[in-house]
Amino acid sequence: MTVSRWAVAAVLAALVILGFYTLPGHTFLASDTQIYIPILERFADPTLYPHDSVATRPHVTYSIYDETALLLRRLSGAGDFQGVLVFQQLIARFCALLGAYLLARALALPPLLALLVPVVYGLGATVAAPAVLTFEYEPVPRGTAICLLVLALGLFAHRRLGGAAVATGIAFLTHPPTAWPVLAVFGLYLCFEARREGPAALRPLVILAAFAAGLFVFSRFQAGESEKQALFLRIDDELARLQRLRGAYNWVSLWPAPYLRMYEFLAAFIALAAVRLRPLFSREARWVFFGIPIVAFLSIPLSLMLLEGLRWSLIPAFQPARATAFLFVIAIVLSAVAGIAAAREGRTGVAFLWLLVGFAIPAQTPVLDLLLPDFRSPLLVKRFAISALAAMGAAVGVRAYQRGRRALAPLMLAALLPYALLPTWGEVRNYRVVDTPEIAQLAQWARGHTPKSAMFLFPDGGKDPAASIFRARSLRGVYVDWKGGGQVNLLKDFADEWWERWSNVLEPGYAPERIPSYAARGIDYLVLLKKNRLPGQTPLFENERFLVYKIR
Repeated sequence: MTVSRWAVAAVLAALVILGFYTLPGHTFLASDTQIYIPILERFADPTLYPHDSVATRPHVTYSIYDETALLLRRLSGAGDFQGVLVFQQLIARFCALLGAYLLARALALPPLLALLVPVVYGLGATVAAPAVLTFEYEPVPRGTAICLLVLALGLFAHRRLGGAAVATGIAFLTHPPTAWPVLAVFGLYLCFEARREGPAALRPLVILAAFAAGLFVFSRFQAGESEKQALFLRIDDELARLQRLRGAYNWVSLWPAPYLRMYEFLAAFIALAAVRLRPLFSREARWVFFGIPIVAFLSIPLSLMLLEGLRWSLIPAFQPARATAFLFVIAIVLSAVAGIAAAREGRTGVAFLWLLVGFAIPAQTPVLDLLLPDFRSPLLVKRFAISALAAMGAAVGVRAYQRGRRALAPLMLAALLPYALLPTWGEVRNYRVVDTPEIAQLAQWARGHTPKSAMFLFPDGGKDPAASIFRARSLRGVYVDWKGGGQVNLLKDFADEWWERWSNVLEPGYAPERIPSYAARGIDYLVLLKKNRLPGQTPLFENERFLVYKIR
């Protein structure tokens, strides 16, 4: 049965919407957008956040994320950045699903069956230890880049080298650290091709070089930069201690052993699947399905050597071990393709085993816990049952479809089952809700009743993200907060300033007698939890959770 390109696009668009509202889901101001929004807002209006170190020390020099967001906001006339960033996020997710579909088609799957691969891939995966995702919940640069790179791999596997170079180049402009594994493999491939076919084969390399030059040009005109990233220094012991505190995901020696075993399993699984499917591989597909996993797996010892051995200051910003995300990308695609191929050959049991891995990865972060479940855990049993049911349903459906039966609807239903059951019966919670109505009310009050230069402190907030969400929503400065400290991986002077503030202001804990010292630091307003109401003083603002007092 032939399938038009428009029908494929419609199915992929539907999957994008389904995944946006179920799994993997989406968030805003739950994680890194808490940092990016103040940076973008200050670019749009330089009078905002005049004394907030998070906003005045932007770390987007080597990215067009900010330029793109500002341009889209200007063209659309949007009142804030959320809409334009979510729009980019949806487009990026479509690109990733298209890339997964193209990878399946490159391995000789017919169009209808190839659509099952983005269905499985669209569930997403949490890459534990290095703290990255195949589908980022938030509209952040890394999320856009990895989606574009999956599209680039799909184009690469079809030998559409110009398109692959453009997709890789845009990903590189958006987030260079995410793009390096694909750049390495693609660039090496092009060099080998030049030896076979002559200099004309290097044209895609010229495209990549042009994007690299573009990034350099953009970085020279970065607005609002007050501290350049130190890329070629050695990390001293004090900074290393801070980075381990706020960015443990970069330090491989701190990763739990079960996660390291998971990466070993994924590498072995990919090798087995790639050998099984090798007769279907074109020359380009071999580079994708062998080369990318090798680079991704070697990123672990590479990070260990460069960061913990050489203490190179570039590495905490470059974060090479996050390339392990591509192990999940390739494992899910090969799991689905190998399962479909086995089912088409009539080996339903084998197909079930292949597909089970692809459905298990989104269901349980340490996937080995699900593939070798402890049946004393009701939660693992439920997640295993959902994954197994989807895998068996897909295997049986493909087999029936191959025999010419009307099995397409049941087949798609079985594959879509995890989207409904994992977040409900399976209790898969990819993120928690942290942006509450009380924070929104507080931020709205601050925007309407305090000057742009106002500085707030949440002295009894600890590591709660309320302060950083407030910063983004209120467009007002926060003296110090835990989330903002994540930039210690990127900026040395910021790290020193953040630690001085954190260790002297928030870490000792809140006490009313310390309020004069807060005022002496230039803090204008205190935001306290209701349990810490100041006796005899009337707050300027109060809701079910917070009280605000002016202290300067």
